[in-house]
This record gives sequence, structure tokens and C-alpha cells, in this order.
Amino acid sequence: MDQLPEELLLRILSFLPTMKDVVATMVLSKQWKSLWMFVPELVYDDSYQSIDYERFSRFVDRSLFLHEAPVIETLYFKLGQTCGAEDIRVWIRAAEKFSVRELHIKFVSPSDASPTILPRSLYTRCRMLVTLILVEAVLVDDVNCPISFPSLKLLHLVYLTYPGGDEFVNKLLSSCPVLEKLVVMQFPGDNVTIFTIRVPSLKHLRMLKPLQHYSDNAHGFVIDVPSLETLEIVDYTDGFCVIENEMPNIVRASIDCNQTHRGRIILSSIIMSVKCLFLCLPTSEVFSCMQDAYHVGSIFHHLVELTLCTCDEQWLNLLLRLLGDSPKLRSLRLIQVHNPCWIKPSPCWIKPSSVPKCLLSSFETLECRDYEGKEEEKELLGYILRNGSCLKKVTVSSTSTDSEKKLEMIKEELLSIRRSPTCQLVFN
Repeated sequence: MDQLPEELLLRILSFLPTMKDVVATMVLSKQWKSLWMFVPELVYDDSYQSIDYERFSRFVDRSLFLHEAPVIETLYFKLGQTCGAEDIRVWIRAAEKFSVRELHIKFVSPSDASPTILPRSLYTRCRMLVTLILVEAVLVDDVNCPISFPSLKLLHLVYLTYPGGDEFVNKLLSSCPVLEKLVVMQFPGDNVTIFTIRVPSLKHLRMLKPLQHYSDNAHGFVIDVPSLETLEIVDYTDGFCVIENEMPNIVRASIDCNQTHRGRIILSSIIMSVKCLFLCLPTSEVFSCMQDAYHVGSIFHHLVELTLCTCDEQWLNLLLRLLGDSPKLRSLRLIQVHNPCWIKPSPCWIKPSSVPKCLLSSFETLECRDYEGKEEEKELLGYILRNGSCLKKVTVSSTSTDSEKKLEMIKEELLSIRRSPTCQLVFN
């Protein structure tokens, strides 16, 4: 192995799990003795309870001091609750020295532990950062401390506390002029009332808000991202949602909301351009409000892939509406992401008055997961097989042993009614 070029050896070292493992290779041979000092990806892990933090801290200081690479591509800290802000401050200075491109700071602490406060130097000393991922920490606001991330393109804010509240979030995001991807995972008590995202350069947004009930209607989020291409929103709160401007470049979207009005607002802002869509909505309510979301007719002009969660009792009504309004749809997946939220019998199948245009001209694949053998499922599958002029493949799968016999029965039924003998039927 010593005959391999140094560039390849450094690449091999980069695959080792932590910097401790990398340094340990110095005993292998004379060539390996100093090779670790040039590794471009450094991972320090103090999340194990058995680690002596003082020894860990000294190891990090010494290895960073001895490092000789002109640039460190990735610097990753996975830290326990004993880590102090002073150590982080020293390590951030090292990140500045080595012009770190990708910085991860992740704290792994018991739920009752106080989160670690990140130093203000993080906002000013990491001007070369392209990626910044922060998990379970406190971002302190200082009105006299400027924030500058001129090169930052990817930012993850996961379970953070913002003592500066709404204004600090606005200040932080406005200091990222070329930001392209943002991931936000909020938690109760993060001090943010209205999470506002106004980033003209943003192309990818993922926002997750866990179940939480507020005592007033002042909580929510505001989105103004005209360049956005992909959007994922998981929102189980009872707050509000405001989309300030259209998002004409949206290609892929995922909407998982427990409130009708938020799903309606988001849908209305993406229907003109979205090509791939995942939906999980309280359809028993949203179906009655669809007229407010978009006009009757072929509105989803570009939608080609649709995934619909079937956890709500009225999912079939929403599906039939979407089929009728998606003339270019090619692929449909029916899955049960969440446990069913209803116990009443589902509504009877009502045959559409006219065959959706997509079934006659573009529809090619159907995947029905978590199949239970209910009457409306069989009716839907039969209807698509009879009317799908371009249908190429239908996949039916179930994880329930009770459905094995049902699958065999429907297999025989579907084989007998499929319109095209070239349509492949797959049963799992």
C-alpha cells in the first residue's frame, strides 16, 4: 500500500470514522507517520459517555495545531454535554485558519441538559464556509456583532435556540447572500414566534415543525423564496402560513400538514410549475376547500409524479380530483405514511363522470403500497386498469399477512380486466 500515490492514501484516510482512527495510522510505516496531518476531512467524536473530555479536548487542540493541510474541506464535531463554549471558540479559530469549507457542530446531550452556547466568533470568522450544519445548540444574538457568511450555500438549523428570537433569524438569513439550500427543524421553546425565510437565492427548502399547540394565533412562518426549486414542509402545529410571492420554479414539493388552510395556501403557490408532488393532508376538510386552492380544470399542467398518503378517510376524493386536474400525470404512488386517523368505514367508490385525460394519454405506472383489500382499493385499481391506455406497470404490495389471500384474489381479478396484455402486474 505504501506504493500508492499520496492523494489516494489521503482519500482512504478520509473514509475512517474519526480523527482518532486517522492519527492511529501513523504507526503503520514511515510514510504514514505524517500523512494524517494532511487529511482534508476531520471528524472529532466526543458523544460516547466513556470518553474523558479533558483528554478529548487536548487531542483536538494538538491535532489541529499540528495539521498542515492548506485547506480543510470538512471539520465535524460531534460533542457531548461537557463541551464548553471556550473550546468551541478555539476550534472556530482553527476553522478560520484552515479556510474550512464545511463545518458541522452537533451536540448529543440528554433531554434535560442545558444546550451549549455557540460563540459569536462563529458569525464572523468563517467567511469561507460553504456548508454549515448546527444541531442542538444556542445561537446568541449580539446587536453589535455583525453576521457574515458570504460564501455559504447550505445551512442546517436543527433544534436550535435563538435568544434573539424572530429578529435574529431574519438577521442571520439576510447575511447569507448566496444561500441555496436551507433545512430548518424547529422545536417548542426555540424563542421564534414567526420564522421568516426571505432568501432570493434559495433553491431548496426543508422545514419541519413538530406537533405543538399555541395559546394564540401569532405563531407561524412566512416564506418569500422566488427562486425555489424544491420544497418540503412538515407542519403539525396550529400556526399560520404565509407565502408572500409565487414560486414559479418549483419542480418538486412535499406537503405534510395537519391543517387545511396551510395545505391550501402552499398548494395554490406551486400548482403552476410542480412536476413531482407528495401530499398528506386532512382531505376530509381540504376537499371541500379545493375551490379556494385552484380553479376547476386542468391546473397541474406540469405534474408527472404524484405520491398520496392514504391515512385520511377521504383520500380517495382528493385523488380523483387530482387525477382529473393533472393531464400529464405519468406515475402515481399510494402509500400510508402515517397510521390511519379514522375508524369509520371509508366512503363508497363513486365512478368519475368522465375518464381523466391523463389515463387516456400519459399515465404509465401505479404503485399501491400498504394494500388492505378494501372495496374502494379494488374499484380504483380496476378502474385504472380498464381505462389506462398507456399503462405499463401496476405494483400492489402489503405488509399484512391478512392480505395474502386478498392479494391472490385481486391478482386474478386484475389479470382478467387489464386493458393491455403488455401491462406488467407485480404483487408483493
